[in-house]
Amino acid sequence: MKKTIINKLDKLYDQVKKIEILLSSKKIISNQIRFKKLSKKYLKLSNLINYFLRWKKIKKDIQLTKQLLIDPEMFDIAQDELRLLNDQKKSLQNKIKNMLLPDDASNIKSCFIEIRAATGGDEAAIFSGDLFKMYGRYAEFNHWNFKIISSHTGEKGGFKEIIVKVTGSGVCSKLKFESGGHRVQRVPKTESQGRIHTSTCTVAIIPVIKSSREIVINNSDLKIDTFRSSGAGGQHVNTTDSAIRITHIPTGTVVECQDERSQHKNKSKALSILISRIHAHEMEKRNKENSLIRKNLLGTGDRSDRNRTYNFPKNRVTDHRINLSVYRLDDILNGNLDILIDPITQEYNAKLLLKIV
Repeated sequence: MKKTIINKLDKLYDQVKKIEILLSSKKIISNQIRFKKLSKKYLKLSNLINYFLRWKKIKKDIQLTKQLLIDPEMFDIAQDELRLLNDQKKSLQNKIKNMLLPDDASNIKSCFIEIRAATGGDEAAIFSGDLFKMYGRYAEFNHWNFKIISSHTGEKGGFKEIIVKVTGSGVCSKLKFESGGHRVQRVPKTESQGRIHTSTCTVAIIPVIKSSREIVINNSDLKIDTFRSSGAGGQHVNTTDSAIRITHIPTGTVVECQDERSQHKNKSKALSILISRIHAHEMEKRNKENSLIRKNLLGTGDRSDRNRTYNFPKNRVTDHRINLSVYRLDDILNGNLDILIDPITQEYNAKLLLKIV
């Protein structure tokens, strides 16, 4: 463990000792608000410090056990013990580093995945359909609920735009790294001469906002239009003004929803997307101090971002943010996204930790 992290933990240890003294003070005990606040902080820090103290003890045990390697009769036993101690030390280091990271409230939330065809015409729309299937399979592996909220199909397959709601445990903590540009290099089905084309889609991951306390939208700021749904859906869908378009006038944010037969249901879905989009935009503005990490690793969902390239001829996926190339394109498109998500999560946490300590 780096010296900067150890120094940080030593300071936190001193804090814990000071809080212990304060919690036994009659003055603090009589002030319930202050007492609860200190108790909560003590609980969090004491768990971290307990891991740190265990790590220190194991470090000493490793030094003592190494001395036994000099004795030929104890050599094999000492080696086995060292392997066990080093595994325990590594496990504790990982726990300590994770506990030092600041809490991200959005990690536990569900999210919307917005996939849009960008450059490449029909091929971009077809690839957005491939991305949609990839995220669907990944959701299935994680036992998440995966539901289409709104979609506009492409003329030759796939989607010009599709919005999906993903609910379950740890959704945002995993999918937050998917925002940005996704580029595909392959021979399109629409190409008759076998030439490789490059097309792009954009993905935006937006945490679902449930509480009205997180963001307040005035009805006077909304412009709501109704229109007839287009595309598949049956006679009722295509002959009734059930589709909804909501415009948030102050920000210019526009959301359409037409997948439900009921105008009321479409309005409810559109509002939930609108609120989450506006909240996500507000959070971006508030967190400008972390903009470098967020831009380089989390992405913004903008077309200018280039997170990944999916190269079909070489069966290769490259994540440009961490210079990672994996020759398992088929596995990834079949939903094995942890191949890419785990390395970028480690890189993100490592950079965040350096910023803290």
